[in-house]
Amino acid sequence: MKYRRLNLDELKSLEKDFINFLAANSVTGEDWEKLKNEELDKAESLIEIFSDMVFDKTLEKIEYLEQKSAREIRTYHCQADKLIMIGLLIEGETTLDFRQNIAPEQMINQLNLSGAQLKLFRGEKAYDTDRKEILFKLMEQGALIAKDGHLYKVFSQLQKA
Repeated sequence: MKYRRLNLDELKSLEKDFINFLAANSVTGEDWEKLKNEELDKAESLIEIFSDMVFDKTLEKIEYLEQKSAREIRTYHCQADKLIMIGLLIEGETTLDFRQNIAPEQMINQLNLSGAQLKLFRGEKAYDTDRKEILFKLMEQGALIAKDGHLYKVFSQLQKA
């Protein structure tokens, strides 16, 4: 397996795609039930192949990722040949937690009251292995797909200011 097996919830959400995948591989509904009951290894193998296909298609389309922890936000622009990361880090003591869903004004108030500072940082790295594998690892570490890259673009503008 190149990535990981899709979990049950992920498979359920892709049920129609999985049925189409089975049909494209000449596996009927009856055949599938028989495989699950009598040839579990073959059924598992089909799920693994399908999982890799899903991840491959998803990973090749990714342009932006975001990863948040209590004290840090990292945004990634996943270009064809390199990964650009712009992050925001809290320096000092504060109750602010980037994982909380609070308005920017509240964040600023919490920072001002605590005396903590924000530090913007940037890094850039050419892919040293397969792009998809690197993005997959980031997602397994908690990075989420950011469809429009809004936060990355905001951080990029802040960096230029």
